[in-house]
Amino acid sequence: MLWKVITTMNDGQAGSKILRLGTRSSQLATWQSNWVAAQLREHGYDVAIIQISTSGDVLDGPIGAIGLQGVFTKEIQRSLLAKEIDFAVHSLKDLPTDDVEGLCLSCVPRRETIGDVLVSSAGCSLHDLPLNACIGTGSMRRAAQILSQRPDINVRDIRGNVDTRLRKLDEGQYDAIVLAEAGLKRLELFDRISHIIPTEIMIPAVGQGALGIECRCDDSHVRSVLDLLCDDRSFVAVTAERTMLQALRAGCLAPVAAWGRFENNALVLTAVVLSGDGTERCDVEQRCELLTEELDSQLSQAASLGRNVAEELSGLGAEEMIAQARGV
Repeated sequence: MLWKVITTMNDGQAGSKILRLGTRSSQLATWQSNWVAAQLREHGYDVAIIQISTSGDVLDGPIGAIGLQGVFTKEIQRSLLAKEIDFAVHSLKDLPTDDVEGLCLSCVPRRETIGDVLVSSAGCSLHDLPLNACIGTGSMRRAAQILSQRPDINVRDIRGNVDTRLRKLDEGQYDAIVLAEAGLKRLELFDRISHIIPTEIMIPAVGQGALGIECRCDDSHVRSVLDLLCDDRSFVAVTAERTMLQALRAGCLAPVAAWGRFENNALVLTAVVLSGDGTERCDVEQRCELLTEELDSQLSQAASLGRNVAEELSGLGAEEMIAQARGV
């Protein structure tokens, strides 16, 4: 069941229609939607923020036990299809890669920092944590990469928004927790970070640090408005990541990590698939030279790169690892 809270920002000059922005109600989602609304207000648009409760917000237990995919997005997408909202702001790492008929990923604003961080009650780095320390994470990707480095670590599931997870850490339920650097930065909680985990140790989730703005495919007005916020390089990089994930049929919850970025004029995609316990892994890195500045062409090249990386990972046994990690 959905519940909604509407906040109207009403000083626009670009048109009389109020744009309805759909979002989750968590503190981080609220920050993200307020940021998007503020950017659009600067261009003269009125925005109403509509908060929508999702399955992932109201159900307890590990995310993997709640459902397969889209636990933080399905209800928002239903509201979008029902024309109750005009566009939706997602944490892109939560948005499944499978297409929803009638909807499209229209815009990716400039990406924030992509990495993961350790928040420790003792201020330790990952390698400095004591033997058999307890780390909280709800991510198979993070758990597998932690165990790949520190097989002695006791990895336990943790749920809740950022504040809830920090409170559980402060109560002593965990020795440390792993969070996205971008989320703590956006919430001005940078001082809680004990250790920025290098990408050599922990590759981020597909789309981590990026926002994905989704709208109806046939709404040309909203799509043209959202183009004002799009960062082409961020869009191209995450397209390579998401295409790889889709080609592997892995989904957001599998122990799969990817990092797309630009090095000079080349698009580079680094990816890893791990067993659930971190003892096995497949690592691949490929690059392609972008031949044009035109966005659609770059997106096409990024998608090809993603498929090529997925094909190489499959040849190394990645699909079997994913199935085993899921218990299939």
